Amino acid sequence: MAAYRTEQRYVLHKGREFHFASYEGQPADPRKSLAATPPSWYLINAGKRWAVIPQIADESEEEIHRRLVEWLETNVFS
Repeated sequence: MAAYRTEQRYVLHKGREFHFASYEGQPADPRKSLAATPPSWYLINAGKRWAVIPQIADESEEEIHRRLVEWLETNVFS
């Protein structure tokens, strides 16, 4: 089984730089009533992280960038 490799992206949008990192999905934990989560991209800021979009295997760099900018437009600049 291959180990998960965290990826990072810095996106410059509207004069601001945003740091995103991918994290491995987590299995469900019925004892804590937590659902499983898929591998996802997170916005990193001030030592905290916020879930942004699911990570898609073999997605192109351009498509990742497009989806992250789309998320920024919807959630940060709207």
